[in-house]
Amino acid sequence: MTNRRSRLHAILLAATVITAPLTLSPVLISPAYAWKIVFDPSNYAQNVLTAARTLEQITHQITSLQNEAQMLINQARNLASLPFSALQEIQQSVQRTQELLSQAQNIAFDVQQIDQAFQQQYDNVSMSATDQQLVTDARTRWQNTVGGLQDAMRVQAGVVGNIETNRTQMSELVGQSQGATGALQATQAGNQILALQSQQLSDLIALVSANGRAGALSEAERAAAVAQGREQRRRFLTPGSGYQPGSAQMFNSGD
Repeated sequence: MTNRRSRLHAILLAATVITAPLTLSPVLISPAYAWKIVFDPSNYAQNVLTAARTLEQITHQITSLQNEAQMLINQARNLASLPFSALQEIQQSVQRTQELLSQAQNIAFDVQQIDQAFQQQYDNVSMSATDQQLVTDARTRWQNTVGGLQDAMRVQAGVVGNIETNRTQMSELVGQSQGATGALQATQAGNQILALQSQQLSDLIALVSANGRAGALSEAERAAAVAQGREQRRRFLTPGSGYQPGSAQMFNSGD
């Protein structure tokens, strides 16, 4: 009886030992804890810092691209050509003044022609010239003087006629310069203004030259007239020149 109880006790103890792991294992891998996520504050802060730095780099890249785009736009503006040119009108004004100077009467603005004319017409009066030749030379010199005065007045009229054209061009060029979108347009407008000023200076030089020519011809005619007057007086007073003094009756003696 005692042996049977001992054997039964041993069997129950063995069964308990064998089944014990099977009973505890569900507790160790229980699915009730599977939903929980482990939070690492240090790792989270590092990720946020990395994201902020990446965003900052992207912002810098966008700003750099915007600056480059603006630079290209500015370069395009600086290379844009001025849509206005006054060069043709300036050249036409210069050409009109040159034409007036080229139409100088009798003695042109030519060094060789001036030298030749003065040798023939304004040098010392020849003592062998006839009286008719003296009169002819005096008339030629007078015609030169009158022609020089007329030429000077024509140049004056042409220069005055250019004033209104110059005023219009100057106003337009200043407006173009102030409204220039880039350096090239501003430079081109400035260059055209300089060209306009050069044309005005050319008109002034032409005017001074024409007036100087007229004055020089007048003085030359006066000097030649004095020399011719001395020669004619010499001939008049020379004995045997054909002059015979006589009595002059101023009033009718019968009155």
